[in-house]
Amino acid sequence: MAIIETEAALHDAHRDNHTHRDVNGGWLRPAVFGAMDGLVSNFALMAGVAGGAVSQQTVIITGLSGLAAGAFSMAAGEYTSVASQRELVEAELAVERRELRKHPADEERELAELYVSRGVEPALAAEVARQLSKDPEQALEIHAREELGIDPGDLPSPAVAAVSSFGSFALGALLPVLPYLLGASALWPAVVLALIGLFACGAVVAKVTARSWWFSGVRQLVLGGAAAGVTYLLGSLFGTAIG
Repeated sequence: MAIIETEAALHDAHRDNHTHRDVNGGWLRPAVFGAMDGLVSNFALMAGVAGGAVSQQTVIITGLSGLAAGAFSMAAGEYTSVASQRELVEAELAVERRELRKHPADEERELAELYVSRGVEPALAAEVARQLSKDPEQALEIHAREELGIDPGDLPSPAVAAVSSFGSFALGALLPVLPYLLGASALWPAVVLALIGLFACGAVVAKVTARSWWFSGVRQLVLGGAAAGVTYLLGSLFGTAIG
């Protein structure tokens, strides 16, 4: 009885601990990339313009224009990219579906040979392939996973990718503009808020990817700060040259 209870406890522990995050969904990559890109690009853009010793109103207009243009560009790009990828996958699935319909025996044999190559005994592999091939949709799913490395029922959504990218870019790009909208007339409040945002974005990404939060946060802070520093320097040089 004690052995049974111990095995049950171990099974429950394994079930609770052996869970995985969604790595195939269409929202994570564009959301993370959009927030990072929005913060870094708009921060750098505003720093470059502010380096040219322009007015507060000019910096605000620049920041808001960068936010709008970047958010729409990211959304359009993500939608087109994911839609094209999905259409390519659907075209390959159509080819596989047609082969299953025209040459079911060959496809069943192909599946059996695949299992044999992975160490399954030939007779057992043939039986498994036969049973899995009874349902055409199940057979398509198996062949798609084994041959194409995709799950037909878990394809990324272009709309989800576009909306995630738009919202996250806009949120990231808003951070360096916010101090100016609240009345700041100097660049340093935007710099402080942007650097905090860069570190926070890096730390959040580390929580998702199970990397060290402080390393990821510092790395993002350094990269974003360097980009803004270079553009500020260029803005100062161009402003001096034009002036």
